[in-house]
Amino acid sequence: MQSPSLSSSELIGSDLDSILEQLEALNFERLSLYQPYAKQSEFHAAGLGSRERLFIAGNQLGKTVAGSFEAAIHATGLYPDWWIGRRWARPNVGWAAGVTNESTRDNVQRLLLGRPGREGTGAIPKSHILDWTMARGVADLVDTIIVKNEYGEPSQIALKSYEKGREKWQGETLDWVWFDEEPPQSIYTEGLTRTNATGGIAWTTFTPLLGMSEVVMQFLGGEKTADRHVTTMTIDDAEHYTPEERARIIASYPKHEREARAKGIPSLGSGRIFPIEEEQITVQAFEIPPHWVQIGALDFGWDHPTAAVKLAWDRDNDCVYVTNTHRLREATPLIHAATLKAWGAWLPWAWPHDGYQHDKGSGEALAKQYKDQGLRMLPEHAKYEGELGNGVEAGLMDMLDRMETDRFKVFAHLGDWFEEFRLYHRKDGKVVKERDDIMSCSRYGIMSLRFAKTAEKKEIIRAPRPPVQLGHRPGRWMGK
Repeated sequence: MQSPSLSSSELIGSDLDSILEQLEALNFERLSLYQPYAKQSEFHAAGLGSRERLFIAGNQLGKTVAGSFEAAIHATGLYPDWWIGRRWARPNVGWAAGVTNESTRDNVQRLLLGRPGREGTGAIPKSHILDWTMARGVADLVDTIIVKNEYGEPSQIALKSYEKGREKWQGETLDWVWFDEEPPQSIYTEGLTRTNATGGIAWTTFTPLLGMSEVVMQFLGGEKTADRHVTTMTIDDAEHYTPEERARIIASYPKHEREARAKGIPSLGSGRIFPIEEEQITVQAFEIPPHWVQIGALDFGWDHPTAAVKLAWDRDNDCVYVTNTHRLREATPLIHAATLKAWGAWLPWAWPHDGYQHDKGSGEALAKQYKDQGLRMLPEHAKYEGELGNGVEAGLMDMLDRMETDRFKVFAHLGDWFEEFRLYHRKDGKVVKERDDIMSCSRYGIMSLRFAKTAEKKEIIRAPRPPVQLGHRPGRWMGK
């Protein structure tokens, strides 16, 4: 008897059904498929040494995805081979929160659990979802997720929102907190406090559309510490977009929101001092031509950093380039000068009016202390010639005018310069004097361009000639 056989169409249909079944199974094991982009990996890795982390990024770039997978990894204990961040070798308790109950359900809950009726298709594998309880008052909102943990008892994830107020964030002891989208300062502080007893961590993922809020300033405006880490992700770091798609997405945003939505740069609106797109002033570093003049500029500090910049001026095209930066707090002139002298012992240095102030310890003027350390300080503080003097607004308008007319450029690798540039803003019409040290240096340098000079040629060191003995000439005996 001849064995039955399948037709081609039946075989194709059978294979298609099998493929669809496999794909459906993968939907319930997304955690095993998570391969983070470089910026997402940086964010996860920073959890090993930093208690507080901010993942600041544009819209739809993967910040919330990264936040949800980190929560799932801790709750399940399923740490991938590539994971080098914080680990718990035990069950843990965490909170995941959004702005409102609805946004928590539609974003945080969806990415952790999946959509209603499709639980298990989020970051937490279906095999590790033991149970969940529903919240009251909001349709389909989950209150608590019970998660199977590889190290014993189950983990718990409770879903929260900011709209319920600080009081709802009190009392519990937690291992971790995930804030999705920017929380009010009181909520952030209360959530972080929940982790004090456990030495736990908090991570925040958001697009900074609220501008220079208290939470943004806490991360971006204060001094960086080992306990606090910032990861910034722009649309160029999102590997799932082609260059054409990136350009189309950026063009779709209102101009005043583009940098916040595409690059994660806080939206400062009309308060921003230099409303210029970074690409307009960014250039790759190059060797400065010997006929260009250069100048250094200092801003003195202690509690806030002492900072310095080096400017090169192409006088033929009247274009200024920022080529070097330095920023360091709580260090003496000896330490700063050791770094700055390496920029060129010949370099003239501009400095602000407070350089006349006397140091309480030594009794010497600040500018003189740097001069004593070998820097060629200009004889007077930075100022324009004539009536403009050392006015702050005159210097800022000079810089802005240069930026708008392509006569001010910054080497692309100078991240600390761009960091301050992004946050430099006004409040109630006044320049905010926070995190502005390198910006101030740049202004002093612009005001003092007339003192810039070309680099001195290095002294040619010749090998010494051997001594000539008396009565002797090379190749000839001078005897009797």
